[in-house]
Amino acid sequence: MRWPARPQPARLATNLALRRELKARLRLNHSPEQISRRSREDFPDDPEMWVSHETIYQSLYVQGRGALRRALTKQLRTGRAVRHPRRPEGQRRERIPPMINITERPADVEDRAVPGH
Repeated sequence: MRWPARPQPARLATNLALRRELKARLRLNHSPEQISRRSREDFPDDPEMWVSHETIYQSLYVQGRGALRRALTKQLRTGRAVRHPRRPEGQRRERIPPMINITERPADVEDRAVPGH
């Protein structure tokens, strides 16, 4: 089996009929979750018209200038134009949990006498 090259073009960028359907439903104030469920009911024999709610959110937030315009984010119930992190503001996640700052390393590491230091 040969895998497709990455990155693939977004489904909403290539499928004009699907994009029109999504725009119409967003203007009717349907949520992305409602749209994704409804797409399977309305087009049971056409998997090209099926779309997940995450695809819709990514098209709105991540690819705002791409398949769906930023103006459509105003049609979302929250009205937000960008996603917000779930962590409290000001709290930073550590990238490496047992992180030791380079300035706090032992002195014997500096002379590199021991292999592996």
